[in-house]
Amino acid sequence: MCVCLLLIHRSQSLSAQTFQDFINRVNAAPQVERTAIVDSFMTANTVFPRIEGDTLAHLIYRGTASTAQFAGDMTGWSPAAMTQLPATDLWYRTEKYAADTRLDYKFILNSSNWILDPRNPKQSLGGFGANSELRMPQVAAAPEVQSYSIPHGVLRDTTFYSATLGNSRTVKIYLPPGYSESGTDSFSVALFHDGLDYVSLAAAANVLDYLIAQQKIAPIIAVFVPAVNRTPEYAGNQTPQFALFIVNEVMPVIDARYRTKKNPAHRAVIGASNGGNISLYIGYTYPQSFGNIGAYSSNIQSSISNGFQSSAKLPLKLYLDIGRYDIAALIPLVKNFVPVLQQKGYPYKYKEWNDGHSWGNWREHIDESLEYFFPATPLAAPKEKSTAPKKFKLGQNYPNPFNPNTVINYQLSMNGEVKLKVYDVLGREVRTLVDREQAAGNYETIFDASGLASGTYFYRLLVSSSGSQAGAESETRKMMLVK
Repeated sequence: MCVCLLLIHRSQSLSAQTFQDFINRVNAAPQVERTAIVDSFMTANTVFPRIEGDTLAHLIYRGTASTAQFAGDMTGWSPAAMTQLPATDLWYRTEKYAADTRLDYKFILNSSNWILDPRNPKQSLGGFGANSELRMPQVAAAPEVQSYSIPHGVLRDTTFYSATLGNSRTVKIYLPPGYSESGTDSFSVALFHDGLDYVSLAAAANVLDYLIAQQKIAPIIAVFVPAVNRTPEYAGNQTPQFALFIVNEVMPVIDARYRTKKNPAHRAVIGASNGGNISLYIGYTYPQSFGNIGAYSSNIQSSISNGFQSSAKLPLKLYLDIGRYDIAALIPLVKNFVPVLQQKGYPYKYKEWNDGHSWGNWREHIDESLEYFFPATPLAAPKEKSTAPKKFKLGQNYPNPFNPNTVINYQLSMNGEVKLKVYDVLGREVRTLVDREQAAGNYETIFDASGLASGTYFYRLLVSSSGSQAGAESETRKMMLVK
């Protein structure tokens, strides 16, 4: 961190008034002056919840109420009391969280009126509507969720009737940008359970467009299958029939209509919660159809975990994760399943997030499984030296100033491990844009600053090369976000 950033950090730390200072001031003031002090505080603070440092979050509600509570991922959605500042209409609750925590919550007035936090513009859609969203300082909005001026795939609706289940449902099929009926190339397939929720609540089409455009994954076909009778199909007495519906009725039609790769190593079945349970069941039962399993915040029935434990290793690759504020009963199921995969020698990726059981969590981590299952083919090094840039260069972002998106381009004169990161004026990392091996060539990436405050930011490119030209190069530039 440069000296100028350290000086800014120190000056801000010394001048900042803590929330506890405000509470003490109100409590020490005569009652007739307290409303004016609260008015001044609310005017001076425009970002809610108020965050102090990296770990303190102050949930604040101001309004007429006999009681005020809050509930969310952090409480298991059970109401928790807020404190009323005496002789005022301000209620608060102070919580401590890790700096990379993201959680959904709501306020509850008079024990029955559940509302969004009226002063927090950040919201996360869920199956029961919108929730307010708490983002601690090291959580940035996932850029892949947004829509950009990049090539877009196409979503097609197809109605499937299941003879096995005796019902119908509309399935959405994503075809990647540039897909042509007359083409000759073939594509890997990802099948998502709770598919329509993945499209509407998780912006899955945007995620796929972005990951493909940024060459983070190879172009794929995605199949979004909704449930009709969710619990019986995903974790109940219809599970075997539903699995047969996917394997024997859905996939043959997809294979007949589109250019798909038939090898199970190029197919993934993905879901969250009970959708993760059915994904594990289908992968375990039909490894000849799906070689990759993505299970987010997953229920894992004992028959599935026992099956993996007692059977020979199958040709499967797995992604699992869990939120530290997830449904309490699911956390040990997932954590206890990981050693089973280790003992059996399965290739897997496992993540724990400071997040809850919500679409806000799953939406921002779709990329984790897709990049693991379907990595983009690394760009080949230029065949002729004349085609590679002659020098390392980090370009100025454009537009600049910007709101909220800007483009950053750079050129590499040799192959290397590339890290492109964004920092605030205090030198804190706020976003990682690139963190992977790249070949010599010209690149550009999109920085989406949604969720960040207006101000000056710095972006730094670091390239560590290998081989006969081993070494490292770096460059830093400044940009301005204006909202």
